[in-house]
Order: sequence, then C-alpha cells, then structure tokens
Amino acid sequence: METSKPELKLIQMSDVEAEEVSWLWYPFIPYGKLTIIQGDPGDGKTTFVLNAAAKLSKGISLDTGLQSEEPINIIYQTAEDGLADTVKPRLEGAGADCSKINVIDESDKSLSMVDERVEQAIIRTGAKLLILDPLQAYLGGGMDMNRANEARDMTKKLGALAEKYKCAIILIGHMNKASGNKAAYRGMGSIDFYAVARSVLLVGRIEGEPELRAIVQIKNNLAAFGHSKAFRLSEKGFEWIGDYEITADEVLGGIAPKANKQEKAIALLRELAEDHNMIPSNEAVELAKEEDISKRTLEIAKNELGIKARRINNTWYWILKEIE
Repeated sequence: METSKPELKLIQMSDVEAEEVSWLWYPFIPYGKLTIIQGDPGDGKTTFVLNAAAKLSKGISLDTGLQSEEPINIIYQTAEDGLADTVKPRLEGAGADCSKINVIDESDKSLSMVDERVEQAIIRTGAKLLILDPLQAYLGGGMDMNRANEARDMTKKLGALAEKYKCAIILIGHMNKASGNKAAYRGMGSIDFYAVARSVLLVGRIEGEPELRAIVQIKNNLAAFGHSKAFRLSEKGFEWIGDYEITADEVLGGIAPKANKQEKAIALLRELAEDHNMIPSNEAVELAKEEDISKRTLEIAKNELGIKARRINNTWYWILKEIE
C-alpha cells in the first residue's frame, strides 16, 4: 500500500513578519516557548514555582522582571502532591489568588502533555502560564522518554501550543543520578527534551548553606544568560533572596561557592562604615574592584544593607552611617 507523499510547500522569509520575544520572567521564562526547571527531588523546584505562581496570580513581583502587567490565569498540573492537603495550603500560604489557578480534572482519565484537554483548558481559561509537575508523569501510556523520536514529537506538539497561544509552559523535571555529567545530560530522559526547551533552569542546594537553594540558568537560546538567583527554605517558609554568586558546576558538584562575592561585598561596606559616614560611590566601586567584587554585586549588597545614595555637588555618595 503506497503512502501519499506530502505536498511541497515553501515559505519565503520575506513574507514572515518578525516578532520580538516576550517574557514572563526575563531572561528566564519566555512566553510562547517551553522552559524546563530541573533538579534533584526535595531541592525546592515545586516550592519555587508555586510561590512564583502565587505572586503572578495577583500581578505581584517576586523578582525583577518576574511580574505581569496584571494578574494572570495559570494551569498547574501535579501528579505528586494532593490538591487539598498540599497544593492548596501551599498556595494560600504564598498569598495566591486561587481563583486564578486552575487544574485539569484527571479523575476520569490521566492527562498527557499532548492531550487535547490541555489546549481546551488554555482556551477556556486564557492561561498565560501552564506548569506540568513533573514532566515524567505527563508522557502518556507507552511513551518511552528515552527514545529521541518520541520525545521530540511530544515536545514539538507542546511547543506549538505554547507558540499558538503565547503561553509560557514550564516542565518540572527530576535529575538522573549520573553525577559529574554536564547539566544537560542530567535531566531525566532523552536529550531532546533539553533541545526543544528554549530555557533550562537548574535548582539545587548550596553547599554549606542548608537553608539556601540556587537557581542557575544552564540554557538560553533567546537572550544572554540570566544572573544566578537564590531562595531560602526554612521553618518560616519560603524567602526570596534574588541575585547570588554561584555556578552550575558548584551546584551539581556539591561544592561551596569559591567565594561568596555578595557576602564579601556586605563585609566591605560594613568595614567602610566603621570609618566613614559616607563615601563617593565611584570610590566604593573601585575598592570593590580591588577585591574582585563586581559593581553589580556591590549594588546588590548596598540595597540589602539599605544604604541610600545622595548627590552632593554633582557627586553621588553612599550614606554609610545608617548601616546597623
């Protein structure tokens, strides 16, 4: 039996209208694309995503750039946590508007990432963010995630949905146990999952800091790599920290950061405050440079300490006397 050959269709690039990439969180989570957030079980991937979703449901900023102009509708699918006893309390604890967060009912049939109900839910809710947690649970019966052709076909279809509805889609994935491998190969399953995603974030523990977790971008096809971030998990709950000096190799290898530049910057400013009520900002930057501390890291430390800037005779000064 002969199979019909597809008709040749050509697209002239002159007929394609160029579009700028829009972002849910620049440069980490683009609209209309797939983003993977991966890490070892228990390292805080879901906690981070739920707290981000809670803020977005109210149009509140969690981090610079992670804020929509108004509250957005979100679809959150989880195969690991109970909705009533785990997900709902976490969302309420994070201050979410739960009327903005929807779940596709799987009581009649389990969901897969290519299930037509995914598209129907995006249309009905107008969701701008879809989260599948974990991606391994939404592959569908019989699908082998280690086979490149099957993984590529499934993620391609999901990517087409993201682009069609300008929805950011996050796939949360566990890491495999191949210690020492590159981050790209430690995501479970075929490398094609990693290949199709436009952004991949690694969440992991920070050696020597039991309450801290790092977020490091290990792939970005659409912009320059974003600065690593951190958050704290403690008995008090989730606390966002923001920019943090750490690399993917340090996270994966369980290695303490070679130098926590942010802590060094804070120590430098405290030391300067012992002898100065204020200091020209350019002088502070030069002193930090001598200690191999970047201007950006120094600014972060300045903000964390609550240091104000004041302009005197066309020169900017940092007021140090108010540091505790």
